Amino acid sequence: MISRCRFLSTFSANSKPSSSASPTPSATLIGATKNAPNDDPHRQSYSFPHPGRLGGSMPETGLAHLVDSASTLSFCFHAVKISSKLGFLNGGKQLHARVIKLGHCNFLSLQNQFLSVYVKCKEFNYVCKMFDEMPLKNVVSWNTLICGVVQGNCKSALVRLGFHYFGQMIKMMAPDCITLNALLRASIELSDLGIGRQLHCFILKSGFNSSCFVGSALVDSYAKFALVDEAQSAFDEVLSRDLVLWNVMVSCYALNGLQEKAFGVFKLMLLESVKGDEFTFTSMISSCSVSGSCRLGKQIHCLIIRLSFDLDVLVSSAVVDMYSKNENIEDARNAFNGMPSKNRVSWTTMIVGYGQHGDGKEAMRLLREMIQVYTYPDELALASILSSCGNLSASSEVVQVHAYVVEHGFESFLSIANALISSYSKCGSIGSAFQSFISVADPNIISWTSLMGAYAFHGLSKKGIEVFEKMLSSNVRPDKVAFLAVLSACAHGGFILEGLHYFNLMINVYQIMPDSEHYTCIIDILGRAGFLDEAVDLLTSLLVEPRSNTLVAFLGACKVHRHEGLARWASEKLFSMEPNEPGNYSLMSNMYASVGNWFDVARIRKMMRKMCDFKVPGCSWMEVAGKVHTFVSSDTTHPQTVQIYSMLDLLVRLMEEDGVSDMELGNELIPKEFVFLSGC
Repeated sequence: MISRCRFLSTFSANSKPSSSASPTPSATLIGATKNAPNDDPHRQSYSFPHPGRLGGSMPETGLAHLVDSASTLSFCFHAVKISSKLGFLNGGKQLHARVIKLGHCNFLSLQNQFLSVYVKCKEFNYVCKMFDEMPLKNVVSWNTLICGVVQGNCKSALVRLGFHYFGQMIKMMAPDCITLNALLRASIELSDLGIGRQLHCFILKSGFNSSCFVGSALVDSYAKFALVDEAQSAFDEVLSRDLVLWNVMVSCYALNGLQEKAFGVFKLMLLESVKGDEFTFTSMISSCSVSGSCRLGKQIHCLIIRLSFDLDVLVSSAVVDMYSKNENIEDARNAFNGMPSKNRVSWTTMIVGYGQHGDGKEAMRLLREMIQVYTYPDELALASILSSCGNLSASSEVVQVHAYVVEHGFESFLSIANALISSYSKCGSIGSAFQSFISVADPNIISWTSLMGAYAFHGLSKKGIEVFEKMLSSNVRPDKVAFLAVLSACAHGGFILEGLHYFNLMINVYQIMPDSEHYTCIIDILGRAGFLDEAVDLLTSLLVEPRSNTLVAFLGACKVHRHEGLARWASEKLFSMEPNEPGNYSLMSNMYASVGNWFDVARIRKMMRKMCDFKVPGCSWMEVAGKVHTFVSSDTTHPQTVQIYSMLDLLVRLMEEDGVSDMELGNELIPKEFVFLSGC
């Protein structure tokens, strides 16, 4: 390290001859780093000279004056502290070289500051080399190295290097709370519970278990691993608890969906006269969001208002999120409107709430309002709006948001690209969905799966299979969802051999165990092809009881092939599994109607009236010129009903001429009162 620094440019400072003893420690750094960016806001205040520009021109007497002066050390200390704070790597190197030449390299506090510079700049090779060459080390030196290596690092090798240095540290000196806190957080990043337990044992042996600082990190570590009992034990070991520790314990239960225990800790906290802060109430409200308890959430909201925490943006945003997740969008909007100030988080929370509620129009209106107040959306808000507009098949809104995405450079975000693929697909624009996919430089598994699902949804099964094959050739490992998409494409296209091939590939090659949805696709594939006996064998051979959607797929296949006996067997299982689901009765009633068994049609209809509440009719919709038109079965309420049914009758006659059977057309496509249109 030292030899490397001797070749670096030296740091110099302007100095004026003066009658005073020495320059003040607040002397200004001048010059500029050669590689510093032009838009650096700190460039004018703190910068470093071009290599060798000022050192040679400094008067020799002035330089000797600086060397002999005690203020030189103070000056260098302040300068390297600035370099560390602002991440000036080149400036830090120049300072380091000058300190070595001035003979101050053995000052431990100064060495620790240089170590911090290299840590902040993530120059871990420099960090380790300098640390190993330091003749003296204190606990600050060890903490600077260990914390810098393990915190905020996505590379597991570096994190484990930090634990290696910790092993060396405990042989030479005792660690402190900062060391243990950093290592506990590193065990979370590694997802290594074993390391966390070993650290807990060390904490108990070293007597740090009574520290609030270490206890908070320990409770948080167990909370992240969903070990709430161990977290509670670590919490109980700390007798004198501060607000941070209470907040972490409340957050532990809230994070793991244990609402009652979170409120129990909150009540105990109040009994010990510890007043909560914004983090406390954010955790409490979040626990109501997870558990779906809107009534309890309203009580917490009242307490928040009474204690004036509704003025905090994060707390108010959590309240909005709680109401929206509990499907109480009106109260969510009221809480949003009542916020004295809003930031990007609060706007995004409300927009996401409308998106989850399926109100794409209002989400779009709120997005326009957000932009008008100069608060610009992030990728989360845009992805949510795209998803909600896709669910409504609102193609014009999708195009508008897409234009905003391109204009403001959000197209590089994978979440945005994937939302565009899905939204265009749901709006019926498969070409735009494909264009959105090919615009992604490095598509991930979600991108590929979204495109496969789009092709399968639009009946382009062969293209969906081609996309899956191309994904495999791109060395992207498929997951359960990807296999479900390709199996769905095979089912819709009637590709029996391909479907069975991919099913075996999933199990035997990729070692992915199928769930009920995968079995549903296989049964659907066999059923559509007329292999009902094979489908029954698969149903009866399942280790677990088949789910309702599996039986519905099999019952639909029985209806297509008019197999009354097997349909009756499946319907009995289905009725016992979901006795109050009207769709199941309708499917079986249509099955009997297709074979002309009107007695059983009447019987099933009677059962449906007895067992089910009023059936909400299914609807379909389409957008024309920015207006969404909604239809239900046998609908006669649309203002253009006559023209619609006239066109429908024409299409039916064309299909009949092509030999499409009545069974494939469906029953009663045209209401009786509009039969006269067939003569038009």
